[in-house]
Amino acid sequence: MSTYSESDLPIDVQHGELLTVSDGTTIRFESNGEAKDVMVNDGFEPATTLFPGNDYTVETSQGNYCVTCEFGDCMHVKKA
Repeated sequence: MSTYSESDLPIDVQHGELLTVSDGTTIRFESNGEAKDVMVNDGFEPATTLFPGNDYTVETSQGNYCVTCEFGDCMHVKKA
């Protein structure tokens, strides 16, 4: 599994990859058809389910991160 850090932003995270931002928060996803279940930290329950064209903001103590997805097996993450 590949892991990325905040210095890699903006980034396209593929299925099975993990992004760790500056305060240690991790962001990953599981595909659910075209929807993406976005997981924050070690939880197995999704923080949200994104469909193509939607976005979600992950709020951390070090800032906010915008997560979006399109069709395909990746999610886009950038500093908000």
